[in-house]
Amino acid sequence: MHQVDMVRLDLSTGKAEKTKDFIAEEVPLQISVNGTYTFVIWCSPSQFKELAVGYLLAEDILRSVDEIESLSSSESENRCQIRLKQSVDLEERIKQSRRSTRVIPLIKASTSPYQHDDKIPVVQSNLVIKAQVILNALARMNGLASGFKQTGGLHDSGIFTAYGEMIAFSEDVGRHNTVDKVIGEASLKRVDFSACFMIITGRVPGDMIYKAAKVGLPIVASVAAVLNSGIASAEKANITLMGFVRGSRMNIYTGQERIIF
Repeated sequence: MHQVDMVRLDLSTGKAEKTKDFIAEEVPLQISVNGTYTFVIWCSPSQFKELAVGYLLAEDILRSVDEIESLSSSESENRCQIRLKQSVDLEERIKQSRRSTRVIPLIKASTSPYQHDDKIPVVQSNLVIKAQVILNALARMNGLASGFKQTGGLHDSGIFTAYGEMIAFSEDVGRHNTVDKVIGEASLKRVDFSACFMIITGRVPGDMIYKAAKVGLPIVASVAAVLNSGIASAEKANITLMGFVRGSRMNIYTGQERIIF
């Protein structure tokens, strides 16, 4: 976070006050794989390793953290270097990856709200949790959101067990980045995703659900709205999707059977 000078205007009193404010910081992270392929993601300057692992898992370039031979990062240089084991055919993975899927070419019309619903994994999980556990987990996550409280310019994500134990937490200027970070952190800890749920603060489109489905997360809850693509993807992926989780309320759009009132 940066502290900057600013002038605050108050039209009700007609006063102008010189003061300082905290601003969220964004940097270009260079993710290098085997020293050959480089990806650049604009993100907050933290959890570079976790973001890189989560991103590569979501893009099908990395299938498991067990495929990683070495992993290092430098916050001063905004770099993260990953070397995969020789058994991984990186060139073939790159060809088959989902890179740039947020940009959909106008080749043919799609009948799905999310372009890649036909490839979305189906989550297998018997997880059932109490609704209050989700509210308690959100309260704990909000207590850690110091960056948002200072700047108002960050998103948060967290992964929790069925009992509300926090497994991973992240803050970032990008809502997709926070999801990649917590999935990356939990993957490096070798967590059983089928026994966990995820809370995010941003809107939920289809590609966000894809990230959860890719690692087998059965429940995704957001304090914000869900999009039609998110609902369609959640139905196909067998994911419980919740929105507007605030105060003592929540909207359940898919997979209601996993939530105990």
